[in-house]
Amino acid sequence: MTDKRTANIALAEIYYQALADGDFDALAALHAEDVVFNLVGQTPVSGRWEGKAECFGPLVADMVVGKLDPATLQFSRKWKIMCADEERVVGIMIGGGMGNNGHEYLQTYCQIMTITDGLITQLHEFFDTALVELALNDNPTAKGPTQPQRPFAF
Repeated sequence: MTDKRTANIALAEIYYQALADGDFDALAALHAEDVVFNLVGQTPVSGRWEGKAECFGPLVADMVVGKLDPATLQFSRKWKIMCADEERVVGIMIGGGMGNNGHEYLQTYCQIMTITDGLITQLHEFFDTALVELALNDNPTAKGPTQPQRPFAF
C-alpha cells in the first residue's frame, strides 16, 4: 500500500465513524470548503451541490437529517471500504432512521470520495431513490416498497 492510499483509507474510516457517531461537525471537517456532492437520481436531494455550506446546510441538515426522527437516526450502521487508490476511496454503507412521516429510511449508499490534500473534494453518491421519495419526501410509488427476495449484501 502506498502512503497516500493508506491515508485515504484512514480518512474514509474516520468519515464512516463520524457518521456512526452522529458527529456531523467532525464529518464536515473532513471536506474541503469547495467540496462538490454529486447525488444520483431525480429527487429533491439529487444533483450537484457545491460548497460545504450548501452541502451540509440545505442538503444534509434540512433535506435528509431534518426529515428523520433524531431518536432513531444512525448512519453508518455497517460500512465497508470496497477499494481505494491515491486519489479515491469507494465505500458502501447502510444507515438512516425513521422518517418523520412514519416510513423507515434504512438506506444503502455507495460513495466514491475524491480526496485531495487530506480532504474530500468530491463525493459521488448512489442510493435507492424510491426510498428517498417514500421516507424523506412522502412521495410513495403507486404500489409501495417491495422487499427483494435476494437482498443486497456486502
